[in-house]
Amino acid sequence: MQHPAVRRLRVLGYAEALSWIALLFIAMPLKYIWQQPLMVKYVGWIHGILFIAYCLHLLIVKGILKWTFGKMVLGGVAAFFPFGTLWFDKRIERQ
Repeated sequence: MQHPAVRRLRVLGYAEALSWIALLFIAMPLKYIWQQPLMVKYVGWIHGILFIAYCLHLLIVKGILKWTFGKMVLGGVAAFFPFGTLWFDKRIERQ
């Protein structure tokens, strides 16, 4: 059974990855192919908020579950790479 804080972190990780996909494959083509830049503004904001929420929640989970500093940093660094949150999710799922 997973701790609710870890479950929330996993959901945030998936949401952040999905928002990146939406930004890359929906909003950016709308801006650069069809000259409709408004979607980038909204999807970009959502993606940024989810990224920040993910990083802040890493701090919360570290405190609750007494994760090592290295594990928290690994999760934070993973968030900077495309689909890195999904990779980190699989890593914590195995533990």
